[in-house]
Amino acid sequence: MTFRTLCEVARNSVEKYASQVAFAMFGGEEVTYAEAGRRMAEVQRLLTAAGLESGDKVALLSSSMPNWGIGYFAVVSGGMVAVPILPDFSSEELDMIIEHSEAKALLVSDKLFTKLSEGTIRRFNIVIRTKNLGVISQRVHRQGHTAEPKPEDTAAIIYTSGTTSSPKGVMLSHAALCAQADIFEQMLPVDRNDVFLSVLPLSHTYECSIGMIYPFSMGSRVFYLDRPPTAAVLMPALRAVRPTVMLIVPLIIEKIYRGKVLARFNSNGFWRTMYRVGFMRRYLHRVAGKKLMKLFGRRMRFLGIGGAKLDRGAEQFLLEAKVPYGIGYGLTETAPLLAGAVPSSVRLGSTGPAAPGVQLRLENINPETHQGEIVALSPSVMQGYFKNPEATADVFTADGWFRTGDLGEFDADGFLYIKGRLKNMIVGPGGENIYPEDIESVLNSHVYITDSIVTEQEGHLVALVHFNREEIEATLEDWREQWANKREAWEAKTEQLKAEIMEFVNAKVNKFSRISEVVEEKEEFVKTPTLKIRRFLYNNRKKEKVASE
Repeated sequence: MTFRTLCEVARNSVEKYASQVAFAMFGGEEVTYAEAGRRMAEVQRLLTAAGLESGDKVALLSSSMPNWGIGYFAVVSGGMVAVPILPDFSSEELDMIIEHSEAKALLVSDKLFTKLSEGTIRRFNIVIRTKNLGVISQRVHRQGHTAEPKPEDTAAIIYTSGTTSSPKGVMLSHAALCAQADIFEQMLPVDRNDVFLSVLPLSHTYECSIGMIYPFSMGSRVFYLDRPPTAAVLMPALRAVRPTVMLIVPLIIEKIYRGKVLARFNSNGFWRTMYRVGFMRRYLHRVAGKKLMKLFGRRMRFLGIGGAKLDRGAEQFLLEAKVPYGIGYGLTETAPLLAGAVPSSVRLGSTGPAAPGVQLRLENINPETHQGEIVALSPSVMQGYFKNPEATADVFTADGWFRTGDLGEFDADGFLYIKGRLKNMIVGPGGENIYPEDIESVLNSHVYITDSIVTEQEGHLVALVHFNREEIEATLEDWREQWANKREAWEAKTEQLKAEIMEFVNAKVNKFSRISEVVEEKEEFVKTPTLKIRRFLYNNRKKEKVASE
């Protein structure tokens, strides 16, 4: 069924699936669609009693729970504008975003409430606790009103967590968000028998659109966790919930691959030899895949992966292990899906073809590489950046297509392959286009590397790496006593590893993408709330340090 507004989605689902469970906490409360409808009405009553009217902004700063989605639907169904905010923003960023958004009300969870300044809290007409929908504070007491939203009305403003710039507020209409549900239904139909396990922040567009709005529109059930999805938390939930659908970012599956699969097959010379033989690797992956599907509860039919580029080694494992995974590509500005593949059509290294109803093309194509900037025409594209017409104009072509800022290429069948961010591209000494993400993918496939960044410094490519210290210590028993007493023992070993890593990477990349130096980054890389490394903190850092001395 096609919907024009999120108000129509909420109304239809509350009536059609009244007795079905809509949202649930793992090990906690279950909320039916009918109860969700009653709570939506209560949230609207509280907001209007504090003077809010259609068009006003309502910030939503909360950990994932049933009342997150209920609060979101209550706001947008009343013609107000939801401002979902990622929980990992700093206190300063939260204050700045709330002020910029002009939000008049706040729905907030207990822990995140403490991150806000008193000045910011005093800005709101009303502050509502998401845990029980109780009122924390109310400054304004006058009657406002709701209104039936139109398809072209703004439903949400989502602040991005760019790796190189200040956050910008992406305005998404009701029509754009409803179109996402239509797009995904054509790719992967779900119904009232499907069970989603949510492990990503609901304020992330990917999780909100595909993991919350879409299943709610189809009568499915969504389970939430009350803490971060560490292995100790996730494994019991998977066994109990036995989800049929789950959305993750690459980091989650890459940790499983490196920690449970790659580490096992690099533990000694015998396994390393076996793992290098193609048919043996495929057999070992298949065995590991059966164990993984058992951990997932045996009902998983779609493991959606998006939000960043997936490591090639990890994807090869999923493909050969016959895990029913799919890759999606998109941006907050496109609500988000632009291209994607479902389990029956995945191709190693590709994000799949354009999503149904979406058109993609390349601009400024390099005649040698056949790569260019991906531009899109989608029913889910944003209306623009809130209060930033200059930035909005910069990201649209003269004929109205959205500039993604990503470099890509298509194969003969129209499958899209992402090369990296245009602004991250490094121009080599001979004019070559070097994509750091490709080199980082090779680096991150190394069993002893957790994360990496490739930068250009004084005409050379330098790899900054964060070592997996636990993995190194666990596999080199003979060094334990020396590490316990001698710092130089660790330093000597890391120097040896740096040389090995340079040889490992340079044997796998083209001549002009070879790295000249490996530098250990002892602290974890600083990341955005969506777990992408903040590149601008590391690019040309050595130059800046030298210049300041």
